[in-house]
Amino acid sequence: MSRALVSVPTTARRGEVIEIRAMAAHLMETGHRTDATGTTIPRNIIHRFVCTYDGDEIFSAVLFPAIAANPFLAFTTTATTSGVIAFSWFGDDGSVQQATAEITVT
Repeated sequence: MSRALVSVPTTARRGEVIEIRAMAAHLMETGHRTDATGTTIPRNIIHRFVCTYDGDEIFSAVLFPAIAANPFLAFTTTATTSGVIAFSWFGDDGSVQQATAEITVT
């Protein structure tokens, strides 16, 4: 994985529903293709995504080979306190891509 893009409002009112969007750049190799020599290219997908808000998990997803390259996820949560929203993408190859965003709640 090379980069992650996240979209989180920088400010919100307490109790406001906010939209969070996340995307990770990843080739998402399914494990069904072969290279020029006929050798099967090993599966390498993002198989799990987790988002936490001030340390508490607010969203997670298990992904499968049919997911597109550069998977895009959008979901909502309620703004409760100012803090850090952290994102983690886990790849089959053991890689972990992480990103964070801060939100100020008034």
